[in-house]
Amino acid sequence: MRILLLAMLLLQSVAFVAAGKLAPLSAKDISLMLRSGYSLAETEKETRARRFSDNIDAAAEKALLEAGATPAFLAALKNGAYAIPATEIAALEEAAAARSLRQTQQAEQAKQFNTLYQHQQEQARAAAAKSGTIAPNTPHVIARELRGSLVTSKNGLLSTYADQPLEKKKLIALYFSAKWCGPCRKFTPQLVDYYRRVAPTRPEFEIVFVSVDRSAPAMEAYMRDFQMPWPAISYEKTVTHPTIMKYAGSGIPCLVIVDAQGKVVSDSYDGKTYRGPDQVLADLDQMFASSTPGPVAKR
Repeated sequence: MRILLLAMLLLQSVAFVAAGKLAPLSAKDISLMLRSGYSLAETEKETRARRFSDNIDAAAEKALLEAGATPAFLAALKNGAYAIPATEIAALEEAAAARSLRQTQQAEQAKQFNTLYQHQQEQARAAAAKSGTIAPNTPHVIARELRGSLVTSKNGLLSTYADQPLEKKKLIALYFSAKWCGPCRKFTPQLVDYYRRVAPTRPEFEIVFVSVDRSAPAMEAYMRDFQMPWPAISYEKTVTHPTIMKYAGSGIPCLVIVDAQGKVVSDSYDGKTYRGPDQVLADLDQMFASSTPGPVAKR
């Protein structure tokens, strides 16, 4: 079963950002940091700044040790040296509850909008069938999900991204990544180069950045510093799209190619095996060469 660790991290981060703080770390977060290239000293510093809010069972202890944690660091985590002060807990819980309520309201509004849109599409198809004309192409499933949620970075500033261009795409690549992730920073320039080379001759293809950064400013800096030429899901709206997060793998960088019907045709993960985003680009080249998108990697 795919573990949507990325979605969990995003849900935590946005709730705590609403309270003016970064989310406290869990045992999984710390293990992921160590495996992603953070040194032990950097991890300890980050834990001291953000605090730790988790219990360490035998499985978590084993995972932390395998990732590079020392017995001394584990002992400090267990004895509460990095715990959240009791005076801050109530304020954080109140902010998280308020954020949860807003997310529920946003999700309900999105559901109502999607229901209305589907009804309109059914009416259009029925009218086209009755008149003998061809109904307009149905927008890409990812484009429908992300209506009103996309931004783009231009001259270092974020602005709203028009929905219409995305709706005409046949292949959309979801790029789960974050600036704090060393392997992501290494791969992103390669993806930018690939996009600039391929996009002009492949109008049916687009990339959408799904940030796993720890704050909106971090996401904006990542997009600006690496000059990402593709749109991104607005940071505060990422958690309102569970349909998108179902495509996330258990680690980053993760690149997933989705066709217009929502079917995965290439993935950084083959089951639980990490193929890496480089293999997805190779799959894309193969698809473009044949001009017939088709399944390459299994979920």
